[in-house]
Amino acid sequence: MAAIGPLVEAIRYDVSLSFTQLSLLTTLPVLAMGLGCFVSALLAKRIGFNSVITLALASIALSDALHWFGFGYTGLWAAALGAGIGIAFIQAALPAVIKQAAGEKTPMVMGFYIASIMGGAALASAITPVVSDYIGWQSALALWGLLALAGLVCWVMRRRILPAPSQNNSVSIAFSAMARQPRFWSLAIFFGLGTAGYTCLLAWIPPTFINLGWSQTQAGLALSWLTAIEVMAGLTFPILAQQMKDRRPVLLLVLLLSVAGFLLLGLMPKTMAWLATALLGLGIGGLFPLSLIITMDHSDDPVLSGQLAAWVQGIGYLIASLAPIAAGLIKDLLGGFEQAWLMLGVIFIGLIVMSLRFDQSKAPQQLHFS
Repeated sequence: MAAIGPLVEAIRYDVSLSFTQLSLLTTLPVLAMGLGCFVSALLAKRIGFNSVITLALASIALSDALHWFGFGYTGLWAAALGAGIGIAFIQAALPAVIKQAAGEKTPMVMGFYIASIMGGAALASAITPVVSDYIGWQSALALWGLLALAGLVCWVMRRRILPAPSQNNSVSIAFSAMARQPRFWSLAIFFGLGTAGYTCLLAWIPPTFINLGWSQTQAGLALSWLTAIEVMAGLTFPILAQQMKDRRPVLLLVLLLSVAGFLLLGLMPKTMAWLATALLGLGIGGLFPLSLIITMDHSDDPVLSGQLAAWVQGIGYLIASLAPIAAGLIKDLLGGFEQAWLMLGVIFIGLIVMSLRFDQSKAPQQLHFS
């Protein structure tokens, strides 16, 4: 997903796509991630968390390999969907594994987990445009499947050391029961709108700067700069939140940083590019793990906590999947991305208001199941 942005012009030249069509290459994985979270929850009941993650890594590797065969726009779609489903399975299953293994240190470990995701995005956005100059954009995208294979080997080895949580002694809640909880929808909408900011940055930061006259490589480095800061934020803010009885001050800080970044990117993209992306890296980098941490605060049971996180992500990713295509439409209609960044700034002001409700000490009492 992060590799697509720096290759926008090369892909458009070879496949003849509009920015709206290109946005689907980010929208489809996020949409698949949303739907896949629900499927993952059902699969975990049947085959267990370990097998779900194994299947997911295989799906990502095979989907990336499709780029080697050059199927044009159809192949791009298929690869995006397959990788999105694989990512969904992992992101729905791993929080339960982390909660089981880490216990009270869950926020810190979640920070490492999310920082690793964003670190991968930083590598992809920096390396892919350089590699594509030598082997073409199709092969440059396909090469990332080799990392999925490496991840698969590591995961199979890990299974013998750290068992996944068992569902035998845990409470299992149907989605219909969860959907009747107002707090569930608050968490899902909060996660979805926050992730919308992340997916838009992933998809449209490089094209934004290319539109301002930057080279493809420079635009890729801008995304790498942003995601490198996200990695540091993803490690720092969850550790800070773990040491506090109330996570809301940390949550407010990352949201304020995000609002400032979006406003600068929308109003002064040429003069404030590096400052805006730095602020967004700090804000979005901290918000992503914190959104999952405040979700998992609502239950001490690893499986129930994992179910809640999976469904929050499922609804959230469906919401977030609309953001890149909306930004692509704005670009096609108005000729720039500035309006989209300003719109996200307003949305994040709304998230500030929502965040005031997430009192950690009262979180377990907000979900009621009969």
